[in-house]
Amino acid sequence: MGAMQWTHHHATINGIRMHFVEQGEGLPVVLCHGFPHLWFSWHRQITALAEAGYRVIAPDMRGMGQSEAPAAVEAYDIDSITGDLLGLLDHLQLERAVFAGLDFGAFAIYDLALREPDRVIAVIGLENPAAPHNPDEPPLSEYRRQARDHFLHIEYFREPPRADQELAAQPREFLHKVFHTLSGACNFFEMFRHPPGTSYIDAMEEPPPLPWPWLSELELEFFVSEYSRTGFTGGLNWYRSFDIKWRQRKPFEGVCSKVPAYFIGSEHDVDLEGFHGDDPIGQMRAIFPDLQRVEMIPGAGHMVQLEASAEVNALLLAYLEDIGRREAQRLTGS
Repeated sequence: MGAMQWTHHHATINGIRMHFVEQGEGLPVVLCHGFPHLWFSWHRQITALAEAGYRVIAPDMRGMGQSEAPAAVEAYDIDSITGDLLGLLDHLQLERAVFAGLDFGAFAIYDLALREPDRVIAVIGLENPAAPHNPDEPPLSEYRRQARDHFLHIEYFREPPRADQELAAQPREFLHKVFHTLSGACNFFEMFRHPPGTSYIDAMEEPPPLPWPWLSELELEFFVSEYSRTGFTGGLNWYRSFDIKWRQRKPFEGVCSKVPAYFIGSEHDVDLEGFHGDDPIGQMRAIFPDLQRVEMIPGAGHMVQLEASAEVNALLLAYLEDIGRREAQRLTGS
């Protein structure tokens, strides 16, 4: 079973060539990754969910992996990303699906649920409870102001081509370091000790050699191989389009979605700790008042699908059982 059952697909969807992996039959579940991730970030979830009776679909999000990476920053706006997910459903002849996402993948599924709720059975957010949406200041301006006194990765990414060139020149070192930095074994905010202008690679501490309890050398090599081939510009454009997305979210300030929502966080997640304010779950509940369950995994960081795979799988299966029950009730009118 396992990887032997994965089916890889390439299709033109929403005007770009997209790659996605599929396994299983049943209630459809779309798993959306962030940066610097790939569909492979979910590889320990795909088979576990498929064997439990779900049709699992894990795309490479636009700009990353084997999906096409348009050059223009404007191609990473909400309309394009939402169009990818709707196009994926249409390509698979699915009216609705459950969407789970982490990092940029979480923002993508929340935007989808606000704009096209009839296509979303439920959302499951991991780590990121809401997209950045300070209504008073565009995100890139806010982060630029925060970066006046210390290194901040978002400011480092903002202006090409420095980050594109430096990361592409050392993909293995960057990925080895950043996966450790984002994990529960490291304090991400130690990087703030470095001055503005520091490179991301230099700002991160030296990681221990592989294997780690949650990542093997072969698993890291999969990410290294893909990003060595593609470079990182597609993923960086998700950051560079922050202000475009901010403007597109303006009409949805204060709007609530009726889509049922679920959340998985972790004790040492950098985004929950430093990038979502004092009440991150409150932010999510304000958008999704039908927030059914919130669970926090002790010890893990932002790489939670890999750091705590068994715990994540158990929670996803529990959430999906509840979602399936609610969906069956909706279909039967009971």
